[in-house]
Amino acid sequence: MESASQGLLSDAMTDVPVDSAASARTAAPEGLTLAEEEELRSELAKVEEEIGTLRQVLAAKERHCGELKRKLGLTPLDGLKQNLSKSWHDVQVSNAYVKTSEKLGEWNDKVTQSDLYLSASSTLEDWNEKLTQSEAYKKTQETLSQAGQKTSAALSNVGSVISRKLGDMRNSATFKSFEDRVGTIKSRVVGSRENSTDGLHSPSGAGDNPPQDNAPF
Repeated sequence: MESASQGLLSDAMTDVPVDSAASARTAAPEGLTLAEEEELRSELAKVEEEIGTLRQVLAAKERHCGELKRKLGLTPLDGLKQNLSKSWHDVQVSNAYVKTSEKLGEWNDKVTQSDLYLSASSTLEDWNEKLTQSEAYKKTQETLSQAGQKTSAALSNVGSVISRKLGDMRNSATFKSFEDRVGTIKSRVVGSRENSTDGLHSPSGAGDNPPQDNAPF
């Protein structure tokens, strides 16, 4: 059984096509000789080697650029702003942008000089003139002006009334009596502070009272 299965497996494997580098090299593409194929493969290897070298050089240059930016205090945001500014400048000087700007300018001139645009502008100006000269517009403007004047006068009257009320309150007997009481309390507080200060300066009141004679009779 094992020999039979191995024989069937070997027969199946012989039917599978083998794609190896050796077989690919032996079969040259159409229109190329073996010498031309070898020359192209040699040139491809050189180009791939140069690409690898350039990648290494580019990585080293990028590291050096990053170190210089770090020493100069430049952040990635500054680099992004610089790239965006450069990109926008490139867009502005590109042929597509210039042509688009010229086309938009031409369209604007054509629109503003067209009969439809001129007629619409003239119609809007006529409507504006008629509106500003109408009786309803004038009455509305006069009403708003009068309302503003009345509001200003009312505010002025309120300020005058408040000032007069404050003056009357200060001249009233109640307010004066309150001021007198506050002044009396203030004078008492100041006097008590002065007396306490004098008492602290004299030691136990010895300077004020004469010494008593305690000698026996």
